[in-house]
Amino acid sequence: LQDGKGSIPLVLAATNGNEAIPVELDHLSRDADPSGHSIQISSQPKVQTISKVRQHGLVWKALILLVPGVKKIYEKKVIHVQALELLRVVCLQISKLNVEQLKEARAYNAIIRTAKFGIIEYFKELIDSSPHLIYSIDASNSNVGLFQVAVLNGQDKIHNFISKMGQKNNRAHVITDSGNNMLHLAGFLAPPSQLDKVSGAALQMQREIQWFQEVEKMVQPKFKDILNKDMLKPSEVFRNEHKALVKEGEAWMKETSQACMVVSTLIATVMFTAAFTVPGGNNQDTGLPIFLKNNPLAFYVFIISDAIALFASCTSILMFFAILTAGYPEQDFLRSLPQKLILGLASLFISIAAMMTTFGATLVIILHGNVTWAYVPVTMLASVPVLLFGFLQFPLFVDIILSTYGPSIFHKQKNIKKED
Repeated sequence: LQDGKGSIPLVLAATNGNEAIPVELDHLSRDADPSGHSIQISSQPKVQTISKVRQHGLVWKALILLVPGVKKIYEKKVIHVQALELLRVVCLQISKLNVEQLKEARAYNAIIRTAKFGIIEYFKELIDSSPHLIYSIDASNSNVGLFQVAVLNGQDKIHNFISKMGQKNNRAHVITDSGNNMLHLAGFLAPPSQLDKVSGAALQMQREIQWFQEVEKMVQPKFKDILNKDMLKPSEVFRNEHKALVKEGEAWMKETSQACMVVSTLIATVMFTAAFTVPGGNNQDTGLPIFLKNNPLAFYVFIISDAIALFASCTSILMFFAILTAGYPEQDFLRSLPQKLILGLASLFISIAAMMTTFGATLVIILHGNVTWAYVPVTMLASVPVLLFGFLQFPLFVDIILSTYGPSIFHKQKNIKKED
């Protein structure tokens, strides 16, 4: 159904700020059509339909039958596409509204919320429909603009998009009603939704420091020493806001290091002992290993892998010990602590792999060519602890490396640009 101007009820309800009617219309349409596609958004010009998802219907059906959990992914994808199509219908109407009508339709509130929660697709659609929305002000939060909202909530995608529009320099030096400049806002603790994107309190603290430093590069040097109405510099705001997170990061680092240090110590002890108690013992006359001549290759593997395991485990112990005895100033979370944790985990993995190699070489030396059928199954079993450790710790290891040596926060979304 459309009115004389071609608008459908759902669009009229949304543009007039009525939140209940769109939900009710959606329920009614689903009762009539369980597929949820009965809202005829395709009647609007320049709007594509749900066919985006259905284009590969056969592929999706096959995946749903063969792969567990794909059905839920498909349903979420359909809902996502539906939401975007609905938004585009609403944006078509928003593009025809003047400033007063935009206020009545609560378009300014909508753009503020999308900036706050980092919903980049919605943000881009709203800006494309009405570029004037880029100058929206959050009256409920010291009259900050969209750029400040993005920085305050740690939304790098929104920040990048506004920067690409050329609005960064226009808003970077604005002072809020509370006397906070852009760097003050970056010093506030990010909302939990942003912090939870990173695993572990230490990496969360690292990201907060990275965010603050990136914003610091953007503003003029004089802004570093400007006081807000609470007589605090940006660095002081950052320190006060992140005291609890620093404590949590310290506890997380120490717990992780203590657990890994126990394993490293056990490996170092075993490998040190194995170096002086070679398989088969030593010849009392020459002092050389008895089985050295029988299988020299296996003995060389035993010696080398034992040495690697010992040195790697000792390195791991030193790294974890350095973490445990660190003073934990804020800046250590940026590079020093993550680097030590990376080296410690890598050394621990190498020591475990070398230890199991030593075990395999010992088995070959002792059996001395007998029971050869046991080599393959024992080797496979020996690889299980190595693979298990890698499987459990690899995600954390990758997260730390990417967080420490990956691209800058403001440059992770290089391909974000306005859609035509």
